Amino acid sequence: MKLHAFVAMPFGTKPGADGQPIDFDRIFAELIQPALEAAGLDVKRADQEQRAGDIRSDMFQELLIADLVLADLTLDNPNVWYELGVRHALRARGVLLVQGPRSTQPFDIYTDRKLRYSLRDGAPDPARLEAERAAIAEMARRTLESWHGRKISPVYQLVPNLQEPGWKQLKVGDATAFWQMHEAWLDQLQQARRRRCPGDLLVLADEMPVVALRAEAFFAAGDALRRLEHFDFALEQFTRCLNVEPANLAARRMKGLCLQRLGRADEARDQYRRILADHPADAETWGGLGRVDKDAWVAAWRRDGSSPQQQIDDAAYEDALLRAAIDSYRRGFCADANHYYSGINALTLMHLHRHLTGQPDFDVEQAALAGGVRWAAWNAHQAQRDFWSAATLGDLAVLVESPERVRAAYKEAIRLLDGDAFALQSTLANLRLLASLNVRPDEVAAGIETFERALQRLQAPQAAWRPRQVILFSGHIVDAPERETPRFPQAKVGIAGQRIAAALDALGAGPEDLALTQGAAGGDLLFLEAAQQRGLKVQLLLPFAEPEFLQKSVTPSGPEWLTRYRAVAAQIEPTRPPRAAPQELGAPPDGVDAFERCNLWLLHTALAFGLDKVRLIALWNGGGGDGPGGTQHMVREVQRRTGRVDWIDTRTL
Repeated sequence: MKLHAFVAMPFGTKPGADGQPIDFDRIFAELIQPALEAAGLDVKRADQEQRAGDIRSDMFQELLIADLVLADLTLDNPNVWYELGVRHALRARGVLLVQGPRSTQPFDIYTDRKLRYSLRDGAPDPARLEAERAAIAEMARRTLESWHGRKISPVYQLVPNLQEPGWKQLKVGDATAFWQMHEAWLDQLQQARRRRCPGDLLVLADEMPVVALRAEAFFAAGDALRRLEHFDFALEQFTRCLNVEPANLAARRMKGLCLQRLGRADEARDQYRRILADHPADAETWGGLGRVDKDAWVAAWRRDGSSPQQQIDDAAYEDALLRAAIDSYRRGFCADANHYYSGINALTLMHLHRHLTGQPDFDVEQAALAGGVRWAAWNAHQAQRDFWSAATLGDLAVLVESPERVRAAYKEAIRLLDGDAFALQSTLANLRLLASLNVRPDEVAAGIETFERALQRLQAPQAAWRPRQVILFSGHIVDAPERETPRFPQAKVGIAGQRIAAALDALGAGPEDLALTQGAAGGDLLFLEAAQQRGLKVQLLLPFAEPEFLQKSVTPSGPEWLTRYRAVAAQIEPTRPPRAAPQELGAPPDGVDAFERCNLWLLHTALAFGLDKVRLIALWNGGGGDGPGGTQHMVREVQRRTGRVDWIDTRTL
């Protein structure tokens, strides 16, 4: 979604310093708005707000939320000065000053950089207009790029310890539209996570309806993808969050977690150490570092081809690495006695050390630590009733209680799981680690059995199936009879179908593969017919609800195409019905084309199965479409990501 600019300037025609009238509406329409739009911004000024109510509430919300505020200081207009003061008081950056000709400069911002524009007869000077548009656009880009650099506001320059208020504290009066859109977006995001649809999440991540909250939105999308164990895509979202807010502690931690889960241990360790340099007592980061240290210990002894006894012997031999992990987790729990995650991991590894080496080094500490972990986890569970606190009580039962208590504690945790496969898999992995080292076998077996039964329920048959390759299709709709310039005429349908079938055969497409497209008359349906003949599983993603899609993209080409659509749809597995964007993703944000959105939805859905699996077959004439979201757009996006495009040029049919 575009960044947002708010323009503070006079409205209408006002007398200038020399008494000559200045048409500020023309200055906005001909100079300022085009310049800011060229910089990639969505532009608004206060007089464009049509909603009934207190205009000040809307104006204040814009001043606080906008990524950029442009103030026109050609006149000493009290409203403009007031709005600029509000922005300077509450935001350290994101201000751009412009002005037309004036004889004096205001003292308070005399040294501030201002872009000057030229006037002729009270309107932008045509001779200078293009150059001045470009100058404003360039300065807007630089202002946004330097968001984390020098503070622009004189208030924040002079009071260096003054902190900007958080976005969530900036709700103004009854100007609730921003927040309502954001809450609706978050709801869609959580629904996509519960449906286990990472492609949906990736589309929604680019559609946060309040750009000022984009860091929070990127974090929410990343967290949802992490829960689905798509750590590569989650890492992208956390990185985007940090590009907006480099100091975001939660995103920095999550970036470390994703790096670790992707097997990039050295990068993860460096990430955690950078955080600890800034936050030396952060228990969550110590816990993350402990996880990396623990993985290093496990990697040292868990090798393919080693017998169970050899692994146990090697695990004992690598006690120095084990101690390093214990130390990191212990330091986390010492930093925060409520951080039961660090505590239970330190305690578990101490038990392992005793089990493997027979050394009593941690015996006294274990007894005290067990009590501390139980108290911290029990308190958290009473307050929050969440999976992790309940699971920690189960982990503790594995170490010191009976199999019956293990089952009871883990069942309570599973009840609170909320479809979070990542949480389940993480706990199960720890239990399997204990099993491989023959630690308390009866208690560990009881825990594994409990979680494996839950995992079977959580994983739907469709989610469990993974295609060998995902074949995307994008192609022209068949020409309407009245089309002046042929692109894909009806006479070429037969040969196009043959070429599409040949492309599928060249890919070796068959029952182990997934076909993804929209289902429009012409290329889409030809592709689907060929795919179904070869046994591919089919998924239709529609830009509109199905009745509207048929009206826009199928029936105008003739009744025979509607018949073909119905025939294809009838053969689709009931577990994979056509999915429509408005129902699955919500209505598209303002300015987002439904067809482009659907292209990205198709691509992200394909990429979620793995970058190396994605192929695109494109039935295309090599040119632009009749509107946004055509085959040219899809080809460009796929080439940017994978480059695997099989192009069937309609000009050669």
